[in-house]
Amino acid sequence: MRAFALLFVALAATAAWGEPFPVPGKPVRILVGFAAGGGTDLQARIVAPKLADALGVPVVVENRPGASTMLAAQEAARAAPDGHTLLYTFNGTFTQNPHTHARLPYDPFRDFTPVSLGARGPLLLVVHASVPARDAKELVAWGRTHPGALNVASFGVGTSSHLFAELFVRQSGVPMTHVPYKGAADAARDLLSGQVQVMFDSAASAIPNVNSGKVRALGAVADARSPFLPDLPTLAEQGFRDIDLTGWLGYFGPADLPPEVVEKLNAALAIALASPGVKEAFARGAYEAVGSSPAALAAMTRDDYERWGRIVREIGFVPQ
Repeated sequence: MRAFALLFVALAATAAWGEPFPVPGKPVRILVGFAAGGGTDLQARIVAPKLADALGVPVVVENRPGASTMLAAQEAARAAPDGHTLLYTFNGTFTQNPHTHARLPYDPFRDFTPVSLGARGPLLLVVHASVPARDAKELVAWGRTHPGALNVASFGVGTSSHLFAELFVRQSGVPMTHVPYKGAADAARDLLSGQVQVMFDSAASAIPNVNSGKVRALGAVADARSPFLPDLPTLAEQGFRDIDLTGWLGYFGPADLPPEVVEKLNAALAIALASPGVKEAFARGAYEAVGSSPAALAAMTRDDYERWGRIVREIGFVPQ
């Protein structure tokens, strides 16, 4: 009787969404909202062949850069809910963009189905080597006695690096001039040259420069210390409130993705993320390869969405 019931459920599910998942020979697309060669793209391409092995169908990565990942998200939201289109994106797509953009072409909760976490990695508060500070409080003390000396770079207006900088300035009272760039690479380049003195940069970008002595890390934006910089205290440890949102990336499907498909994708991603070489490859970019249940990813997304909303309101950011 139980076997018959399970068979009935499987047949009903097949009828509901037309065909079993995965469809033999039909590729699973992973949409990435960044250009090829960037950190998110590389992570997706590391996981793709492992995911293909687990699912038994090809997995291809397709880049849809632009508009703060909104182009990729919009395409994923409009895809058929058959499991053959996934969005791999950073948390800001769902937790920051709704608060920083006046017009969003998708609903972060209604239009998507959480599938699995993919990676975690913090931003770091870093300064040019010429700034004589060894931690965040020393930076504040030095900045207060040297008004006008500190320029803080960001990836662009409304990005996490910008919002954390504004929150840091607001909480510390240290004067800094915000210098927005069109992306992280340009901002990091000017930090290295000393044209700007402060930046909230990704650990992947910052750690090689920290190790070379060109910049100094003063604190991590995370809820716990990074395993890649275990001696670096978090900014929360140093007394800064709400500057502790660890960056993460996750896999999402379109809305109405059948539970059976979500379960298969989640299980396959768990296998892929635990495959030999994946964690090591992610670690070289200062990220932890880590999965989750769909429910845990949904809860994390909702919690970070609420927290980013409070941060945006606190600093008085006007949606662009």
